[in-house]
Amino acid sequence: MSDKASTYGSVGVDYDTLDAAKRRAVAQALATSPMLAHHGGRALDESRGETAFVFEFDGRTMAIVLECLGTKSMLARDFQERTGMDRFADIAFDSVAAIVNDLCCVGALPLVVNAYFATGSGDWYGAGSRLESLVSGWRSACEAAGATWGGGESPTLPGLIEPDEIDLAGCAIGYVPDGARPILGDDLAPGDAIVLVASTGLHANGASLARKVAAESPDGLETLLGDGRTLGDAVLVPAPVYVSFVQTLIERSLPVTYLSHVTGHGMRKLMRARPEVTYRLNALPDVPEVLSFLVDRLGMDAREAYGTFNMGAGFAVYCRQEAAGDVVAAARDTGHGALVAGIVEEGPKRVVLEPVAVEFGSEDLNLR
Repeated sequence: MSDKASTYGSVGVDYDTLDAAKRRAVAQALATSPMLAHHGGRALDESRGETAFVFEFDGRTMAIVLECLGTKSMLARDFQERTGMDRFADIAFDSVAAIVNDLCCVGALPLVVNAYFATGSGDWYGAGSRLESLVSGWRSACEAAGATWGGGESPTLPGLIEPDEIDLAGCAIGYVPDGARPILGDDLAPGDAIVLVASTGLHANGASLARKVAAESPDGLETLLGDGRTLGDAVLVPAPVYVSFVQTLIERSLPVTYLSHVTGHGMRKLMRARPEVTYRLNALPDVPEVLSFLVDRLGMDAREAYGTFNMGAGFAVYCRQEAAGDVVAAARDTGHGALVAGIVEEGPKRVVLEPVAVEFGSEDLNLR
């Protein structure tokens, strides 16, 4: 999916260029791996290109990640200006969810989360209730993840950030439980089942496109959806924290071979693992109404929609076929819907979405 064919290109987001930059950064980062040995540790370079970096230190296997919310905070600001409703707790929750959901994809459970709140003016913190909402939402998400909020940084960056905007990001460090191994796709094999775990809507990916739709609609974020909610209310529903689900998979010793957080790149993320195999889906989750609405307003075809948004799948679990039902049960037991959606097959690296006649090849996702 080149930028020329992507609606994302119309809002200044070019994943081809961004992914190339990531690959160049990883190439330089690899040269620093020996530095850990000076401290008695070891870098697991096979984790490069995964959602979190894994390393060994003092007899423990640890992981670290840094993630950002993107432009969803602009939706919260616009929604508050239009309606008076404060949804900054929700976007704070979203920010932490984006961080810890990436971390647990490698089989690590979060210990500490740090925050990055960057504003264009210190006046941002004095405007109404949004600061209290922001910090209470951040705390709530940390509690949902079982993590301590350690601290963070809150720079004021006039000229770089607009005075009424805030840029949210953060990092987390976690550990792989004793007796478990990091989940890096080494054991992923043909015959494995693919279980998709439900999303709640937009999550942290696609906010720039939601802003585009709102800007082109006469009622903006107050545009009504079919279920009676406004567009703003629907897009600001926070993402789930999937940590307790992953912890349950580990505690039940289920034979999980890979985990994928379905965010940027949409269903293309299903082929993030290293092995050259085909991921064939014969079932797909229900698409949240807000995503169907955005797809319709943006004039996306199925290939672009499923290569951009999560389309109802916020997380993917790959496991041995006989454990698929147990994975679905673990999702249900931790508050998430899930379905056995497909199978890993021998063949070229690609994702085949049979219900919508869409296929993505290896050239559509290159993060390594």
